[in-house]
Amino acid sequence: MNHDPYVFAAIAALVVFALYRRFRRLFGRQPLQPTRLKVRIAVFTLIGLMILVRGLHSMDFAAAGLAGVAAGVALAYLGLRLTRFDVTPGGIFYTPNGYIGVAISALLLGRLAYRFQVLYPAMQAAQADNGDPFAQFQRSPLTLALFGIVIGYYIAYYAGLLLRRSALRAERAIVDQRGDAASPPSGP
Repeated sequence: MNHDPYVFAAIAALVVFALYRRFRRLFGRQPLQPTRLKVRIAVFTLIGLMILVRGLHSMDFAAAGLAGVAAGVALAYLGLRLTRFDVTPGGIFYTPNGYIGVAISALLLGRLAYRFQVLYPAMQAAQADNGDPFAQFQRSPLTLALFGIVIGYYIAYYAGLLLRRSALRAERAIVDQRGDAASPPSGP
């Protein structure tokens, strides 16, 4: 394992930048971009499947993962109910409820930081023994459940945004038709 301080500094800078971008998206009005949402759903689904396959070797892990996904879907439903949507001539925008996103992110990051701190000595020994420093890190049903919450939340939330976009587009078309029919003709 390379203990070069520049490598750790570069990794830390990338992690801080990724966290900054993640938390910035939790607040404020955002354009509803269906292509990005579909890509995010695909990425989270792929990550979820990889984690699920890894956790299938034990009923405890499978149950924890599925319970986490179910809790994430429930939180996504609540998050969609608390999300504000704006239809403007510039497009459809949404403002997510920041408290739910921050809570989910903080739970996951806190758990990962705790597991890393507790297991760092074991990771050092495992790498010396078998070359897999993350073997101990992957043996916690609670961590798997938290991953399930995050994955279930974002897949369901993004899918809900796409469904809501379809409904908002239909409403916008009806309002535009009514507005055109009710407006007086212009001209001399």
